[in-house]
Amino acid sequence: MLVASYRPELAPVADSLWLSALIALLPLLTVFLTLGLLRWPAHWAGLTSLGVAVLVAVLAYGMPLDLTLLSASEGAVFGLMPIMWIVFCAIVLYQVTVVSGRFEDLRAVFHLISGDPRVQAIIIAFCFGGLLEALAGFGAPVAITGVMLMAVGFSPLRAAAVALLANTAPVAFGAIGTPIITAGALTKIDYNDIGAYVGHQTPLLAAFVPLLLVFMVDGRRGLRQTWPIALTVGLVFGVAQWLSATYVSVELTDIVASLAALAAAVVLLRVWSPQGGRDAQEHMAAERERDLVGATVAVDGAGHDRTRFSTSGATAADGPKDVTDVADIDARARSLTPGRIGMALLPYLLVIAVFSCAKLIDPVKEWLAGTDAKVAWPGLDGNVQTVTGKTSTSTVYLFQWLSSPGTLLLICSVVVALIYRVSPREWLTELSGTAVKLRFAFLTVASVLALAYVMNLSGQVITIGTWIAGAGAAFAFLSPLLGWLGTAVTGSDTSANALFATLQQTAADKAGIDPTLLVAANSSGGVVGKMISPQNLTIAATSVGLLGKESEIFRKVVLWSVGLVIAMCLLVGLQHTVLSWMLPS
Repeated sequence: MLVASYRPELAPVADSLWLSALIALLPLLTVFLTLGLLRWPAHWAGLTSLGVAVLVAVLAYGMPLDLTLLSASEGAVFGLMPIMWIVFCAIVLYQVTVVSGRFEDLRAVFHLISGDPRVQAIIIAFCFGGLLEALAGFGAPVAITGVMLMAVGFSPLRAAAVALLANTAPVAFGAIGTPIITAGALTKIDYNDIGAYVGHQTPLLAAFVPLLLVFMVDGRRGLRQTWPIALTVGLVFGVAQWLSATYVSVELTDIVASLAALAAAVVLLRVWSPQGGRDAQEHMAAERERDLVGATVAVDGAGHDRTRFSTSGATAADGPKDVTDVADIDARARSLTPGRIGMALLPYLLVIAVFSCAKLIDPVKEWLAGTDAKVAWPGLDGNVQTVTGKTSTSTVYLFQWLSSPGTLLLICSVVVALIYRVSPREWLTELSGTAVKLRFAFLTVASVLALAYVMNLSGQVITIGTWIAGAGAAFAFLSPLLGWLGTAVTGSDTSANALFATLQQTAADKAGIDPTLLVAANSSGGVVGKMISPQNLTIAATSVGLLGKESEIFRKVVLWSVGLVIAMCLLVGLQHTVLSWMLPS
């Protein structure tokens, strides 16, 4: 029989906050150890870390085992719906474009804009990915841009790393400003004020992300040859983000910034083009060829490049082996007609149109939200309190069966299948085949979100946060770490704000720091934690066909994440002191 209620303690281990925090960090350390050092597959790393979190909750925090397991079950279901539902439907949409044979034309379209893979990384991963983050979020940008980068010839590992690194600066304003709106609702600080502060932090990060992308793609040579467009796109995105967040609308910030950056890229490419594009393209083709050694290759009668996902960790190309040959791409790009270009871009233009209607047109948005069902988690709801003694609201699960971005993507896949004349049987084959191939991804994300819920409801997360917040005035330099940590655990900046926004506010009041600054810093720090979240690593690995090799992607991006969060910590700390003039008045 369930106990009446569970209320976590801040310092359950020997009444020591620092010792309790160290014990609470064990599940996270397990994640980083198993992924980063031991290179385990993500599903084993997730399950092992979940087991550690359960042991800490029961043995150190005294949470009843039944409530602990129920917390894990709610988190697992949330990981499947809406998180993996979004990824699953995004990949089904992609598979429809593959089976239709129009995937090759998409690659040629981007080659037509620029044949330089370094520029394509900026346009696809940063500009278009930013737009997808603005409208959908929750992993959809990484899933979609990952396969689009594969379409233009990126190797699986590089495509995943580029997609994750690019998905940083837009995150705080993603999903129509949901992370910032959540922080405002919890702290009772006007979310427009929080957004304005974030708009004085993340744009500085955004200005440099395209430069980092071209460095990741082609090293120093790429940086030397493409810095004009990288810097232009980054600066335009950052300035537009700052202007929109400060003076226009938090909800529209990423949409404005992404479109402005894309327009700047197109205009600049009309009067300037970087050198070395052909060399970079050939290098990428050779790298992809090496990575796909051993992949199953079969040429169909039409000669289509049918890239598919493989559970073995490699991407099998169901088409000509020289699909990334430069001459072949050039010839296809020259043969494109306006009609073929429109059809190749149709799925992604449709996604933008559908999400714009669902998120920006109030009657549609309200109608979709009205279909959501709130489920008080059986046996858990009402039986768990927060540290302050209030009944936890995290025990109510929101079932978004229609309003979920995943469902909207599924609808888009049906429409695209009809237009592309993909038969219902073929569509169902792709649907079922994708579900089978993603089985380990489902397990990984379910275990990671179960871990997050156990750590949150048992009190482990608040213990870690309170311990870090005890730094006093120096906490201004550390506050982004909480957002980084929260997003790394949950895979969501929104969830990181839900965990730590009020803690940031309380710590700021006690230390005499502007609370709006620290609440904003939580969101800004979270944007660079997303790339190392096991959830998002799995999404990236799934999108490029590297299931089971999440540890390789983690090692590729972890230093970037650490470096960027350190930079954000320095920025926020200086904004509290010598750079206070930067903040909105």
